Amino acid sequence: MVDTVHKPKIWVVGFSLTGFLPDIIPDYAAQADIRVVNKLFEEGEQAARELLAAGEADVFIAAGANGAYLKARLDAPVVLVKVSGFDILHALQKARESSGPIAVFSYQAISAELEEVKELLKVDIEQCFYTHADDAREGVGRLKEAGFRVIVGSSLVNRLAREAGLEAVFLYSAEGVRRAVEDAVEIARVARVEEARRDWLNSILHHLDEAVVAVDRDERVQSVNPAMAELLGISVEWALGRPLREVAPELSLAGTLRSGEADLERIEKLGRRTVIVNRLPIREHGEQAGAVLTCRDAGAIQRADRSLRSAGRPRHLKARFRLEQILGDSPVIRAAREAAARYATVDSTVLVTGESGTGKELFAQGIHNASQRRNGPFVAINCAAVAETLLESELFGYEEGAFTGSRKGGKAGLIEGAHTGTLFLDEIGELPLPLQAKLLRVVQEKEVLRLGANDPTPVDLRIVAATNRDLRRMVAEGRFREDLFYRLNILNLHLPPLRERPQDIPALAARFLGAALAPARRDEVLAKWLPALSAYSWPGNIRELENVAERLTVFWGEEGALDEALLKSAVPELFEGRNAPPAAGLKGASRSRERAHIRQVLAECGGDQGEAAKRLGISRTTLWRRLKG
Repeated sequence: MVDTVHKPKIWVVGFSLTGFLPDIIPDYAAQADIRVVNKLFEEGEQAARELLAAGEADVFIAAGANGAYLKARLDAPVVLVKVSGFDILHALQKARESSGPIAVFSYQAISAELEEVKELLKVDIEQCFYTHADDAREGVGRLKEAGFRVIVGSSLVNRLAREAGLEAVFLYSAEGVRRAVEDAVEIARVARVEEARRDWLNSILHHLDEAVVAVDRDERVQSVNPAMAELLGISVEWALGRPLREVAPELSLAGTLRSGEADLERIEKLGRRTVIVNRLPIREHGEQAGAVLTCRDAGAIQRADRSLRSAGRPRHLKARFRLEQILGDSPVIRAAREAAARYATVDSTVLVTGESGTGKELFAQGIHNASQRRNGPFVAINCAAVAETLLESELFGYEEGAFTGSRKGGKAGLIEGAHTGTLFLDEIGELPLPLQAKLLRVVQEKEVLRLGANDPTPVDLRIVAATNRDLRRMVAEGRFREDLFYRLNILNLHLPPLRERPQDIPALAARFLGAALAPARRDEVLAKWLPALSAYSWPGNIRELENVAERLTVFWGEEGALDEALLKSAVPELFEGRNAPPAAGLKGASRSRERAHIRQVLAECGGDQGEAAKRLGISRTTLWRRLKG
């Protein structure tokens, strides 16, 4: 049994061709389902459209004026039955059986073949043409008046000739119809292959998140996936076959069709959305066949980028502290909190200055958590804590093979890890000069160049730097780049030392003691030792206070029996200098200037702590303790 369900459906439209079909159709029964519509022109067109709408037609076959009429009006393949020299010869041989001149009345020009036949048969032949049905009727009337009794032509001409009482000879042959059927079968086969390929392609496009639209050479939409339809707010069915300029004027492919060149990664506005657009030409057999446009919502790309970066980001890159958690009610600390809150509303670089232990990183985290970057990473690095040989690769990352022992595939540095967030550079004054130049590029251009790489990577981050050094002095001494200093010092936040805010010591001590003691025990310890805590100058600032509070909780007995001798061994800082004479070299120096004086002497000694302690008249241990933090 022949399967007619999946075979192409071919319709022959016209009267006179049907006489050849009973002998032809069986030869193609396995390849196509061939049927007949016995109608011409408007009626034939209407019947063809109904068949197309019902999905019952793939290709049409027609001849002469009827074929030209259908071809000009149907959005479907129409194969015209062509007239060969053999067909003309066969028709004229039959026409010679009647006496008198012969008229060949056709829709298509066949003059070249006809001239050859005239010479061969030695007959008088008049060649005439028509353009439409009314023209054909008038032409037959003129030929009759001119004395022609035999007319060779198409089915329309044959019918009109017989109505006028003339003899009619059909111009087309069975072989011509057979050739048209073969052409129609091949066209249908190729169309089915293309349709299957299109369905396969559409199935892929249907499941893509990326929005895609493809057009032909006339920029008519041939394919559009659901993602694009949703992006444009249209239906797929409505868009198909329409010019792209009508579907989405903003997404024109006319330039790509003209140039044949790809246009990639354009950032464009589509309504209220920002999209990234790619335009690519489509070529078949080396010829331009159309173009395709893809676009993605820029927001989706940013979210995917964040996900990728988050997947490779250590989970600890989060800021834990908020500005409201910073204790203290002194005017100087209130002013610092208020300034930090203002700085959080903008994206400018911040330079936090202050002695060690004053809470510079705490403020940096608070600024991050109060900013629009709060959901991004907070990446902190102490520039003094990493060996200079490792600092560059840690900060900037490296490409595979950049140096011996480098990780396969390379590694992103901490700067890239801070993308969309905040990079906190503690002890920025310790950054070597060569790396200062590379950091300047990050600050200015918002891009980072990995070790061994040629192309920089764009980064979107905010930089908060901190130092306990006098950067202006370092700039004057040539130890810190002036251009980098001014790039970092856009917003300046100075944190006061603890000795300048003694009224905050009770709250801070209570917080640190409360971490290990019950409230009652905490209040007891605080009541007994707060005078000593308040009298101390705290060269190590809040960090030193936290350490001392922790030691007090360790040495405080269950009965609260902690004598002064034991306490001195536990927290000698609180008693140092009470009974001892002032250290030589520091005599007369106030506590507020003590630390600055020590650092100045240390700098003059080229960083030699032994020599500095000797000049100051103190031990190296005391020097270290007063510089620690």
